[in-house]
Amino acid sequence: MKFQNRYFLSVILVFTLLAVWVTPAYAAGTVVSVTPTSIVNDVVNTITIAGTGFDISAVVLLDGSALATSFLNDQTLTATIPAGLAAADHVIAVSMTGGILSPSVTLHVTAPVVIPPTATNIPSAFTRPQLRVTSSGASGNKVTSNKAFKFSVNFENAGNMTGFNTQAVFASGDLVPLETGGVAVLGNISTGGGISVEQRFISQGSLAGKSFVTIDVTLTYYDDKGTAYSDKFTFTVPVNGETGGGVSYPTATPTGVNTAQLVITSYASTVDPLQPGDQFKLGMTVQNMGNTAAKRVTMIVGGGSSGSGGGTPQAGGVSGGSGEFTNFAPVGTSNIQSLGDLDAGRALQVIQNLIVNVSTTPGAYPMKISFSYVNKNGEVVADDQVITLLVYSLPNLDVSFYRPPDQFFAGQPGALPIQVANLGKRTTVLGTMKIQATGGILDPASTLVGSLDPGGYFTFDSTVLPDVSGPMQLAITINYTDDFNQSRIITKTMDIIVEEASIEPPIDPSLAGGGGEFTTEETFFHKVWRFILGMLGLDSAPPDSGGGVSEPIPEQQFIPIPAGGGKG
Repeated sequence: MKFQNRYFLSVILVFTLLAVWVTPAYAAGTVVSVTPTSIVNDVVNTITIAGTGFDISAVVLLDGSALATSFLNDQTLTATIPAGLAAADHVIAVSMTGGILSPSVTLHVTAPVVIPPTATNIPSAFTRPQLRVTSSGASGNKVTSNKAFKFSVNFENAGNMTGFNTQAVFASGDLVPLETGGVAVLGNISTGGGISVEQRFISQGSLAGKSFVTIDVTLTYYDDKGTAYSDKFTFTVPVNGETGGGVSYPTATPTGVNTAQLVITSYASTVDPLQPGDQFKLGMTVQNMGNTAAKRVTMIVGGGSSGSGGGTPQAGGVSGGSGEFTNFAPVGTSNIQSLGDLDAGRALQVIQNLIVNVSTTPGAYPMKISFSYVNKNGEVVADDQVITLLVYSLPNLDVSFYRPPDQFFAGQPGALPIQVANLGKRTTVLGTMKIQATGGILDPASTLVGSLDPGGYFTFDSTVLPDVSGPMQLAITINYTDDFNQSRIITKTMDIIVEEASIEPPIDPSLAGGGGEFTTEETFFHKVWRFILGMLGLDSAPPDSGGGVSEPIPEQQFIPIPAGGGKG
């Protein structure tokens, strides 16, 4: 007995150790989003994973397989997705020394859309004039400040038909055209022919500090059918640095901007799509794109400002109560978060808990995000950002039987009394509803639903002819267009049980009269029984069918099959 107890305890200990060993460990930290959320699989893609608590050991996993990963900081990782990945939804997770981070996110991989060639895609042979530049230059080869010069260009028609009514327009930001106003009429240029045009210029001011000036020439011309063509050419002419007798002006020495600038580089929601009443987490990556540090950064969701206008910063003074919260409101915490100091080039992951107001209608809603911080000069600076959140109102449907269905038999038609009810709070417009099943025939199998008011319903009577007995699953799909004109599909399933078909037993022709009655010859015991019945005053008459005893065959019971249904 003791041996059995010890053996039993040893088995329990082994299974306990195995359970602990196979249980995956999750490291500290979170995964918030993947950017982009959808890629095309015909090229190599790079994705960015945003989260918290990353370290140098972090590796991005695609469906459990490691990807080439780059560690940017403790909130950002990048990974390379090879080309040719299967088009499907894939699970993206992050693994570190302590285990796998939670939660995982979904990456949508799609195949490229191949557009088959059509007759309109095949270019047909055509003719047109085509002008090109063969040479250009300025008199003296260089431009001098405040001194007129002549600029010439040679054009050639390289097309296969004549260019009619050709006109050249000269323009420059540093030069002023003389005499012609910058417009030259070139006339008709035949195929293979050429023409030269000259335009005089003078500088608008000093060209000191410039190494060249640009001249734009725009050509317009027509073909023999009146079709207009336009070509633009840009030319550069070097500046010789002389003033041409004018006055030299000092040039401004450019100085670099020395400030901080906070920018939201990416953001994502934990709920997609957003609908009225949804609570969600909004994850944002905030990066200092300036070249100095931002001190005591405060994020204000919905917009706000600092109470101090500048100079020496004071305690408090951040106002976030004047923001816009009609459609989105903070939950769990206020709309103000202190982010601390953010050095130049550093990125920070921020999460804000929000809720969509139940009265919000579908649409695209901009949300203002303000960042208040102290710059290197001790001044309070505010950077305002705007992000956009999309709110949907998807249909809330119930698909069921509007009455208990009759029993279904293999090889026999059965009625499907299907009903679609709108459980939402707004009218919805639905498209085609289709029913599919494996191992049976449906007729009709589709119908157009149309508009459903809140609480309204639509009935559809179909008939199913099962092939075999057993459980059968009906797959019901309803397509519709969402609030942003995107096609969507609602899928529901319903289960029915199919029984074996009923078979009527044949009648034995050897039975008496062939009328379905069993007859036997009266025996001595039958006579004794009739005598006892007579002594008791009961009916003791002999049976009608020649003295035999007959028993009727019970009739076979069949379940009636209802007729095919119609719209409700």
